[in-house]
Amino acid sequence: MMKMTLNLLFNILFGFKKTFDIVLENLALRQQLATMKRSAKRPQLRASDRLFWIILSRFWSNWRQVLIVVKPETVVRWHKKGFKLFWKFKSRRKGPGRPPISPEIRDLILKMANANPLWGAPRIHGELLKLGIKISERTVSNLMPSRLTTPPSQTWRTFLKNHMKNMISIDFFIVPTATFRILFVLVILSHSRRQVVSFKATSNPTTMWTAHQIIEAFPWDTAPKYLLRDRDSIYGAYFRQRVKNMGIKEIITAARSPWQNPFVERLIGSIRKDCLDHVIVLNESHLSRILSSYFDYYHHDRTHYGLGKDTPFERPVQPRPAKGAKVIELPRVGGLHHRYEWKKAA
Repeated sequence: MMKMTLNLLFNILFGFKKTFDIVLENLALRQQLATMKRSAKRPQLRASDRLFWIILSRFWSNWRQVLIVVKPETVVRWHKKGFKLFWKFKSRRKGPGRPPISPEIRDLILKMANANPLWGAPRIHGELLKLGIKISERTVSNLMPSRLTTPPSQTWRTFLKNHMKNMISIDFFIVPTATFRILFVLVILSHSRRQVVSFKATSNPTTMWTAHQIIEAFPWDTAPKYLLRDRDSIYGAYFRQRVKNMGIKEIITAARSPWQNPFVERLIGSIRKDCLDHVIVLNESHLSRILSSYFDYYHHDRTHYGLGKDTPFERPVQPRPAKGAKVIELPRVGGLHHRYEWKKAA
């Protein structure tokens, strides 16, 4: 008896499902037919059409078999897009949110933070409360500029700038000759006006020779306060003692850090680019004559970006004369460079 009852119930449900599938299939076909009748070339789908197929795909498993107007993947894409729009609508802001901070308060917080580097967010927040400004401490912390817990020491660039007038830098560079000998050139540069205080070429530099060049460059009481150099072994114990006796404090750069001695490194680069890369040096005396000619051009004619486009020896601006004057060029460094001046009409 139980088996007969179950078979009867199964047949009823199967017949009902079969009838339900036929009804949905007819409904789907009629909907597509109505869509096709709207246009002869291409069916124009509306939002209601998309919604119909999305709902149908949720309740009928055989919807793909009767779909003709679009691909099944298109219906799936519609459903995903609808899902995103639904949750975007659910997650929308329902109120005005936290009131914005006025620009005046922002500027005041930055002003307090810059004027008091030892203050943190609690101190600044307390001052704001005393001024009658109601704001959370977290907001003050977010508006403060990021900085270290303690005031940072001055940077290397700031140190060089602060001691510009009392500092010199020295360095060696090598020059090959026509006979494949190597000459060493020591340059002593004053930072204040980028003036080359002294230069000397030799084929055999020693610690005593290097110290002697410093003594000759600064006789009597003209020695600077600081001397910036690298860690070359040429600056031995004898050199360090003589410099100390002159009252000069040595500032030694870190290993493999030429950027810490930027002025003299830039000078050496200019010497090579503007002069030595274009000539063949014969011997020591020939090199001295070439460098003397170049440094004369360097001091009196060559403008420098770091000096506001002026020369180390302050080249005056030549006023433009009356009509008829023309600009003439004066060769420098054997014609490698030129200086330009006004020449009055004859």
